[in-house]
Order: sequence, then C-alpha cells, then structure tokens
Amino acid sequence: MAETGKIKVLFVDDEVHNLEAFKATFRRDFEIFVCLNVGDALKLLETETMHVILSDQRMPGMTGVEFFEICQEKIPNVMRILITGYADINIVVDAVNKGNIFKYIQKPWNNELLKSSIFLAYEIYLENLNQKKDIEELKIVNEQLEFLARQNLLS
Repeated sequence: MAETGKIKVLFVDDEVHNLEAFKATFRRDFEIFVCLNVGDALKLLETETMHVILSDQRMPGMTGVEFFEICQEKIPNVMRILITGYADINIVVDAVNKGNIFKYIQKPWNNELLKSSIFLAYEIYLENLNQKKDIEELKIVNEQLEFLARQNLLS
C-alpha cells in the first residue's frame, strides 16, 4: 500500500473535468494520481508504483488499449481498468486480449461501481503478489530438495 495507507490509483484521461471529478469523488478512499496524456503517465510510472490504473480509451496520440499493452509489458502486476464513453465491442475485445484489462467501465461511471471495482482490483493485485511470492519460495524449497536428493544419491 502507499505511504498514506491508501490504494494508489492512476487515472489517465485527456478530459480535465473527468480527472477533476474522479479526484474529488475518490480522494478520501484512494491516493489519486491523474495524467492528461499517456506520455505523462508513463513518466510517472517510472517513479511511482501504482496498484490500479484507469484509462480512457480515446485520447490523442495513443489509445487506452495501446497504453495498457505497454503497462502489461513494463508493469504486469498493476491492475488495469478501461473507462470509455464509446461502447464498441472491438475495443473491449482488444482491451482484454492485448491490454489484459481487469474491467471495462462505461462513462459516465457509477461512483459506487467504480469504487468497488478498484477495491476488488486491489484485492486481486495483492493475491497475485502473494502467489508470485509463494512460487518463488517453492522454487527455493524445490532446489534445496533436489540438492539433498543428489547428496543422498552420491552417498
């Protein structure tokens, strides 16, 4: 969790009023970061660890799906939510297949649905981290067991 004890959420949207509304609505629940474009978001992600990233689909320069493809490569653990006002099934399919999104939410968003989606995304984020940690621990134990088995075979 963040230094504030809150879930760190980044929202990327080229519409200032959406960013302001999001920040005003959820500032008590989450540590909010907002960016007007993908370039600023990518720079921010170089220095800040996010738990959940939300992105609009239609933005100048790069779509939300393209942004999530980059995020998938660079920071695969982060949970991704696509928010858009355009209901195009091809966008949703691309978001799932290419950007590996957690959820698709239609604009204008429902505050309670969005809030619960972020909390659920964070729970899954934590579960994924714990799984990776468990796998690493199992690999170490397995290596130790293989070493002991080789020692017994040589004796």
